[in-house]
Amino acid sequence: MSKPIHIGRYMAASLLLAVSSAGLAQSSTLDGVFTPQQAAAGATLYTRSCIECHGATLRGGEAGPALVGAGFWSKWANQPLGALFQVTASTMPVNNKGGFSPAQYASLIAFILQQNGLPVGTKPLANTAAQLVQIKLEESQEEVKVVSLQAGSVPRVINAEWLSYHGDTKSTHYSPLAIINKDNVGKLEIAWRWYTTNHGPQPEFNYEATPLMVDGVLYTTAGRRRDVVAIDPVTGETLWMYRVDEGARGGPRVNSGRGLSVWRKEGVTRLINVTPGYEMFSIDPATQRPDPKFGNNGVVDLREKLDDRFPVDKNKAPVGSTSPAMIVGDVIVVGATFPSGGSPASPKGIAGNIRGYDVHTGVLLWTFHTVPQGNEFGVESWRNKSNEYTGATGAWSTMSADLERGIVYVPVEAATGDMYGGHRPGNDLFSQTLVALDAKTGKRLWHYQLVHHDVWDYDPPTGPVLADLKVNGKTIPAAIQVSKQGMVYTFNRVTGEPVWPIVEKAVPQNGVPGEQLSATQPFPTKPAPFERLGLTENDLIDFTPELKAEALKILKGYTWGPVFTPPSLVTDTNGGTVEMPGFGGGANWQGVGFDPDTNMLYVPSTSHPMKVGLGKDPRNKEFDYAMTSRGIVMEGPFGLPLIKPPYGRITAIDMNSGDHKWMMANADTPDEIKNNEHLKGVEIKERTGHGDRGSLLVTKTLLFAAEGAGLYGGQTGGGRKLRAHDKATGKIISELELPAKQTGLMMTYAIDGVQYIVVPIGDTGHPGELVALRLKQE
Repeated sequence: MSKPIHIGRYMAASLLLAVSSAGLAQSSTLDGVFTPQQAAAGATLYTRSCIECHGATLRGGEAGPALVGAGFWSKWANQPLGALFQVTASTMPVNNKGGFSPAQYASLIAFILQQNGLPVGTKPLANTAAQLVQIKLEESQEEVKVVSLQAGSVPRVINAEWLSYHGDTKSTHYSPLAIINKDNVGKLEIAWRWYTTNHGPQPEFNYEATPLMVDGVLYTTAGRRRDVVAIDPVTGETLWMYRVDEGARGGPRVNSGRGLSVWRKEGVTRLINVTPGYEMFSIDPATQRPDPKFGNNGVVDLREKLDDRFPVDKNKAPVGSTSPAMIVGDVIVVGATFPSGGSPASPKGIAGNIRGYDVHTGVLLWTFHTVPQGNEFGVESWRNKSNEYTGATGAWSTMSADLERGIVYVPVEAATGDMYGGHRPGNDLFSQTLVALDAKTGKRLWHYQLVHHDVWDYDPPTGPVLADLKVNGKTIPAAIQVSKQGMVYTFNRVTGEPVWPIVEKAVPQNGVPGEQLSATQPFPTKPAPFERLGLTENDLIDFTPELKAEALKILKGYTWGPVFTPPSLVTDTNGGTVEMPGFGGGANWQGVGFDPDTNMLYVPSTSHPMKVGLGKDPRNKEFDYAMTSRGIVMEGPFGLPLIKPPYGRITAIDMNSGDHKWMMANADTPDEIKNNEHLKGVEIKERTGHGDRGSLLVTKTLLFAAEGAGLYGGQTGGGRKLRAHDKATGKIISELELPAKQTGLMMTYAIDGVQYIVVPIGDTGHPGELVALRLKQE
């Protein structure tokens, strides 16, 4: 058992009350009619003169009516704001009616509006009833909450939370907020910065954790021990932290991970954290400690009962998890992450079985075998009894869930090993498969294998987007799965039937000796691919004829061709296979953005030609062949990319029709291309983009795109820019430079009528941090 170490600053979320229908009036005539300074002055006045009758949360009591929630709106909805001002000014406070100045009454009204979720503006609220008579109080249907971070503090209104890694369990990365919009997005500024440098003995530069905003507090992970940290969402102040010292217990991915999961029901909240050593904690934010009723005093050892085929060393087993677990109802669904499978030590290994745990007790409820055993469905897809020893097939990426139907959608990765499958003949279910499971029982409802007998490391990199599409006049509950190979697979998420036909096409069969490749692979007929499938002469760099000739000269020493060209042996005349897209190209763990109002899918992707070569490895005698040559990005001529631009792109796809609407490069032309001496005098007319995947965030009115960290960008990776785009056209509306490169996914929330966008950033020599943006406070 790991030894817990607890550090608490003060109790967070000591007061939480739901306010039924007083919400953020996105289209209200009240948008921005008061300033933050007025609301702050009103808060002081309220605390001094009004709190005794109306309460600390404005919910009212025996001595005074509610000033927030259903009671307030039932009286004032559709009434002129001037009427509220007149009544307040003539009757309040009860012991000194009319005793404040007009400006003080205006500030008090501003505070009441703020606590009902109305956003701040740049012009002050007028201080006479006559001037306010034309403004009507309009009730919104969005639920908000009132929260107090400390006893005695002024209550805050939560207008919008962020409760899951992608904002929701449908993997949309969407928020309905529109406080930041196309008219004011150019006024974004940094509100606060939160640093990870004091979490652990070594700084972490590639910080990928995305915070949650729950009950008025930000929660994230940080450091190599994956500390759980609570942060004030308005100021960026650390509220408390909880860390675990796992001692000698290690894992394959020792980092801060990508964040937490949250379970909340009837006023009770739990934070679920999976550590680098593959232990799962259920933390009660009210006590800032593990729930003693969960597992063994708050922790479940996830290496127990993982794979009955082999003994699993609890301290040294090479299995862990970096992505947050998925919670469906009262069940926690957990995946598994392994070391890179490019050149494993043995074809035998632990399988990353999917498991469901009771959220209250931590009891294991079910196990789904990703490598089928005994008489289970799919066992026939493993020939020569290879299912008895093959490992991996975990779910290292995020999952998705249909909460109403109780279905969890699991993207299962490749089997051991990534680039050579001679020891696992057959199609190898459920590797490279999207699997839909009943979250209560773990029963398989349907599946679709995206790649048969994978030798390209084309793992499904993210959970599918769940959406209700309107296809040919019919509403279809859909699951939309993007892939590393640059294709979009669309299914009825209840039945598993493809929305548009997916056809099996013949693919190259020139594998290494002993490899038994699948003769066909599945290709969707719609939507069209969002990346180039395979490498052709037409794809090569062509800024000048000389550059293209040089690119062809380089490729003479390699095997290349259409997508699914298999890895080849490295010889004196062959450097291996150039894959296009490579295993780092296409879509990846950053996922997508999806607009449920328009059913538009936004895909960030990169065009990565990557080289993979196989050979005999004297250190690895259990494999006939092992990977001996693996480049991140295939180098082109004179320090330039091998292919022509764009090197990274954003593609907008109408998922009602399956048609592409627009595509644009994900960044400007990098300096290393513009300033290359072999391009002197050459005009590059279009933005080229760069070779790294960025984070997307979709809101009611905007598409936000950050440029990425450059980790897989090779010669053209990463950047500090954050851009706001028009969702319909892709046009850039505004751009802002961050202090460092974006490393994790953006998220957004609103509190007290102010919208924040938080971006995880970092870079070489720049330890990870969170940067919160908001509109300039004037």
